[in-house]
Amino acid sequence: MGEPLTVPLLDLKAQYAAIRSEIEPAITRVIESQFFILGPEVTALEAELAAYCRVPHAIGCSSGSDALILALMALNIESGDEVICPSYTFFATAGAIARLGAVPVFVDSDPVTYNICPRSTAAVAAKCKRLKAIIPVHLFGQCADMAALEPIAAQYKVPLIEDAAQAIGSEDARGKRAGTMGVLSCFSFFPSKNLGCFGDGGLVCSLDAEIAEAIRVLRVHGMKPKYFHQLIGMNGRLDALQAAVLRVKLKYLDSWTAGRQRNAALYDKLFQHAGAKTSSTPLSEGGFPLRTPQPAPRGARHIYNQYIIRVPAHRRDGLMQHLKSKNIGTEVYYPVPLHRQECFAYLKYAEGSLPHAELAARETLALPIYPELSAQQIEHVAASIAEFLK
Repeated sequence: MGEPLTVPLLDLKAQYAAIRSEIEPAITRVIESQFFILGPEVTALEAELAAYCRVPHAIGCSSGSDALILALMALNIESGDEVICPSYTFFATAGAIARLGAVPVFVDSDPVTYNICPRSTAAVAAKCKRLKAIIPVHLFGQCADMAALEPIAAQYKVPLIEDAAQAIGSEDARGKRAGTMGVLSCFSFFPSKNLGCFGDGGLVCSLDAEIAEAIRVLRVHGMKPKYFHQLIGMNGRLDALQAAVLRVKLKYLDSWTAGRQRNAALYDKLFQHAGAKTSSTPLSEGGFPLRTPQPAPRGARHIYNQYIIRVPAHRRDGLMQHLKSKNIGTEVYYPVPLHRQECFAYLKYAEGSLPHAELAARETLALPIYPELSAQQIEHVAASIAEFLK
């Protein structure tokens, strides 16, 4: 017998092996230049990313988290201001709001896509007294329903800030690319992202030249020219080594996305054969106790930063242990919605106040989806899950 099949949640070594011959000269180029902070590599990357994201302005920064903070600072979000965001997302979305002294106002999730729910957003916005912005998150690589959110933002005369940390290259059903639908948009290049660097990195995109210039000034301590400070900014710069790595990887991004889409389609087929339905059918309706991601609507582009299944809450931990015994990596994104996190207890959200977010936190599970997966590995994952659930 051969070695048991192993399927890690993510295998960045496989990606690196394929592009090592391009990455190492790019890093060497920066080292030999001794130009590490901003500079020509960052400027070139910004131009390339602006073209890819279909926006006029792209500004590299130190992380996706700092991208959110810079965006809020550029829009003059201040202490006591209210900013709507989903509860079922990564902490940085609400963390950026709170760090500026503003108030995160949490809304529920759409139970099918897990993205921010427009109906919940409209209901919550009507109760706000100092609403200054709405931050939809394009979760797991699929665009939020921006067409439904845009009229809400217009009604209350507030900007939309896209948290596109997981969604570079995603498009909605109108064919609009993530980053082109908000006044500002924020991306992350954390290593596990579809486009990841060798550490932390981020990007802010803007449709407005004046706001873009404010971001550029804010990321260097509010300084323009050198040592003259117009604003109180922060150290939010992208360094040249990360830019050089990202410039190499950007050339492969669409082919890697195609690999993720191919893997998702195989998962869909295997799970459908086992009896699974998509997330548009609640688990409460019975049948095989697994729900696959709802396919993106016609015209949309899902980049599958994560492939999320849904199983009954009382079976999820057991399934994770079963998969671990089969050398299969999984992860829960996210086990506690933000409105129930200890650090936000002062906001006094009761259990059950955002029921779809809370249920998703108990039922969802991420499977390996990276493009280097083999069909054999995917079949092993699907068979192992079906074995446990049956």
